[in-house]
Amino acid sequence: MLPPDWIEHRRADGEILGWMLAANDGFRVFDLLGRERTPEGADGIDWLAAEELLDDLGIGYLADRWTLLLPDGTERPVRIAEASARGVTVVADEFGAASAVGADPERFRLPFPVTGALAPR
Repeated sequence: MLPPDWIEHRRADGEILGWMLAANDGFRVFDLLGRERTPEGADGIDWLAAEELLDDLGIGYLADRWTLLLPDGTERPVRIAEASARGVTVVADEFGAASAVGADPERFRLPFPVTGALAPR
């Protein structure tokens, strides 16, 4: 669930890119998965830098392949099917099967913000 004090940032066409949170004398930045993207070591950055960071990040990373760590310790290759503040849905993607015509890949629903169980591949 989206924390109430997060401020959304949208690109010019209205697509949401992420959120900012007031911190100290600046803002912390969070992507669409709820992961903090503020530069390492910074307590906060100014508003314009936070907007630029989210603009530069875009949404392309959502199309990347990811690894899901399951509770039993096994790892599954996945792709993100849906990401919102209500949760993140990923689909199993062994050998690119998620994009095969007629495929019905296994789905996993993750809470927002995502935890360390989902990592870039």
